[in-house]
Amino acid sequence: AEGSGGAMGGSASLIPRDLLGEYQELTFLSKQEILLAYKRFSELLPKEERESAFSARVPKSHILTLPELRANPFQHRICHVFSTSETGDDSMSFEDFLDMLSVFSDSATSDIKSHYAFRIFDFDDDGALDRKDLEQLVNCLTGQGEESQLSSAEMEQLIQNILEESDIDKDGTINLSEFQHVVSRSPDFASSFKIVL
Repeated sequence: AEGSGGAMGGSASLIPRDLLGEYQELTFLSKQEILLAYKRFSELLPKEERESAFSARVPKSHILTLPELRANPFQHRICHVFSTSETGDDSMSFEDFLDMLSVFSDSATSDIKSHYAFRIFDFDDDGALDRKDLEQLVNCLTGQGEESQLSSAEMEQLIQNILEESDIDKDGTINLSEFQHVVSRSPDFASSFKIVL
């Protein structure tokens, strides 16, 4: 059966029509984008698993080889938030992958984007952005290099400023609605929160 699938012209024809329609309804992606996503996802799998890409899970280490994620300072958090893996290994199924691309697409609403951004920035997954989350957030954004890292005084000042701006109920953390409020005042947020394959 060597090369038996070759005549079909690649794997794009492997998405059954009804599923394709369902994916279009459930995501912000166009038919073309879904087919491209499927192609990119299959290419992350070993050759012998590509036939069954629908039921396969791609390990996080492979997902992180995508150039779109390789450069993203939140790559590990993104895998974690979108993975439905029950073992907690942050691997992704095709549907996880589509969900991720959908949220990061140009067509996703600002509300959806900010909801997921909040989850990505909530490093300890406790439903609020506290000082520790904010510190990790700043470190991700400024890079881990010696010369770019903030001194503890600068970090303290910055977190103080962020909380003063955002923490409306003054409980020392930023909850989802406070976060969405901040984001709503930042016009470039939605356009910067994207991954295009």
